[in-house]
Amino acid sequence: TFLGRVKTARARKMAPSTDHNFAKEVPTDARALNKTIDQLQAKIVRMSAAKKFKPVKTVKRSGKDDTIRVFMPDMHGKYHAPEAVNPFLADMKRLQPDYLTNLGDFTDCGGFLAAHHVIGYQAQMEYTYEEDIAVGNGVLDQIQKDCPSTKIEMIEGNHEDRVERWCIQQALGNGKDSKFMQRAFAPQYLLDLEGRGIPYYRRSETYDGLSIPGAIKRGKIIVVHDPGFSDPRRTLSRFGAPVVHGHDHQSHANVTSTVGQGDIGVWSFGCLAKRQQLYAHSRPTGHVHGY
Repeated sequence: TFLGRVKTARARKMAPSTDHNFAKEVPTDARALNKTIDQLQAKIVRMSAAKKFKPVKTVKRSGKDDTIRVFMPDMHGKYHAPEAVNPFLADMKRLQPDYLTNLGDFTDCGGFLAAHHVIGYQAQMEYTYEEDIAVGNGVLDQIQKDCPSTKIEMIEGNHEDRVERWCIQQALGNGKDSKFMQRAFAPQYLLDLEGRGIPYYRRSETYDGLSIPGAIKRGKIIVVHDPGFSDPRRTLSRFGAPVVHGHDHQSHANVTSTVGQGDIGVWSFGCLAKRQQLYAHSRPTGHVHGY
């Protein structure tokens, strides 16, 4: 065999010989193989002598240069999804973010929606409003216990907003009476946001110099509950700036490069609520969990 001829050739090369035609007896491919073997052995020696690679240790978060902001999408109170909320709370404890921005619809307020929806809408009537608020308070209690340094802020969603509308309707438009009723029924008061030190941004007011009510600006990003469009491309075209929003319970991102502002995009992260709402039981939704 070929290997046998190679071994024989190498043995002849090592033993003294008076045969002046030895080089002619060793096949050309065997000499090339011997050369390759010598090169590999030399490479092994060099690699063994080289310094061992030491991986760089992960730099611990300093708290000065790094900022972590978590965007919490629609949870809908009593209509939350435990399989989404429980991992979210565990991640909050692990991440210890600097900021938590709630994107609205933290509570569901199902009992207050019927007067503000078209005929045929099915409000969530499987729970009481008291239970709905209890879930919200429980989640806020857990976050503030596990993340005492996290600054929390909350944007009013369309579900919370409808409680205010209900109060105005019941007070027949009287501003003072509607405010009195809101202190008794509205989520921002029942969740004690002021006492918790949580700013609440209402859908009827403007902030941070923006022309759109209910929107806030964090860095270069505009944060809003409902951007007004289900198509992220239209949202990007209308806002002309990076946008993070809730409301649609879907996960999507649309990023584009502009001449004036560089790369801008629209992001929605999904929801922490049940993905198959009562009003959509007859059709599968595209809703996903995420934050």
